[in-house]
Amino acid sequence: MKNFTTIHHVAIIASDYKKTKQFYGEILSLPLIREHYRKDRNDYKLDYQLDNGAELEIFVVENPPKRPSFPEASGLRHLAFKTENIEAAVAYLEEKDVRCEPLRVDDFTEEKMTFFFDPDGLPLELHE
Repeated sequence: MKNFTTIHHVAIIASDYKKTKQFYGEILSLPLIREHYRKDRNDYKLDYQLDNGAELEIFVVENPPKRPSFPEASGLRHLAFKTENIEAAVAYLEEKDVRCEPLRVDDFTEEKMTFFFDPDGLPLELHE
């Protein structure tokens, strides 16, 4: 059996179609590769392409349950994006009115990182 070494996709539940599509597609500049309205489930499925071939799969549903606690809810803790210039990435996000936490250095890797949030409050990380 082959090892599980590559992530095919990460799935996220979102609550607002317009805000979600604008945030991930326009602000984060992820290419939208598929979009479907699923009438039987009354939701939208948006698939975004990541550079490494993986996909970000977003389901937009009306009134999804909220995260049970913040930030340490059971399940997905956060989604991290790699960037080569974290200062430029933070400046870009803040120009788009996306607030980022102050930069910090990872205790173990000594790499710079920060957190920001999607329209539903999902913690997203930038890691240099």
